[in-house]
Amino acid sequence: MTVMNIKGSVALVTGANRGLGKALVSALVAAGAAKVYAAARDGRTAHAEESRVVPLTLDITRPEQIAAAATKAHDVTLLINNAGVLTSFHVLTTSREALDADFRTHVHGTLDMIRAFLPVLERTRGATIVNVLSLMSLASVPVFGGYSASKAAAYSITQALRPELRAKDIDILAALPGPIDTDMIRSFPLPKKTSAAEAAAGLLAGIARGDEEIFPDPMAQQIAALWKTSPKEVERAFARF
Repeated sequence: MTVMNIKGSVALVTGANRGLGKALVSALVAAGAAKVYAAARDGRTAHAEESRVVPLTLDITRPEQIAAAATKAHDVTLLINNAGVLTSFHVLTTSREALDADFRTHVHGTLDMIRAFLPVLERTRGATIVNVLSLMSLASVPVFGGYSASKAAAYSITQALRPELRAKDIDILAALPGPIDTDMIRSFPLPKKTSAAEAAAGLLAGIARGDEEIFPDPMAQQIAALWKTSPKEVERAFARF
């Protein structure tokens, strides 16, 4: 594994217009990234005053927009797949359409991004991909059962890609944060929410260390310690939320 040097890198962050994505763009600029493509469905960025931030219109569920992004952002060395949705909940009652929406973004959209940017990343020695997942990739929270399943599938795909990408000198990391205080989950009574800025800082620290699994916040680190000794206890703990 070649550890990514964020200073001087060219990063692309999906879902960059709010929450963790917005915080990641700020953190990358502060860490000395040479350029940051801030990708969002509406093409707008909250960092218009920063010359190193390049806005990019990108809905990762639209293959034609992914292809256009890969053409425009032809110098990317660090791809952070952060875009996410939350549309499916209890698996017995959520609609097929809501479940499909979560899988279309977290699984198919993320994989389509990796496939499209592979030729770009192969040109750079030691390029890195980070898939921003969730602690719910490790065990399901029943109220978010559909969302949890889509994140678990994305984690499995991340693991499947590791040996294939390593042969191409590309590292792929999984970020597994706990609850983050963003618009997506602010209304839910989840414990120990961390700020987007704190989660972004922890995530970049994990990239700099080359952690294959990045647990960027205190709750994530606590659950990771339990998961390493007893995955079943994590399942039981999450069932109580």
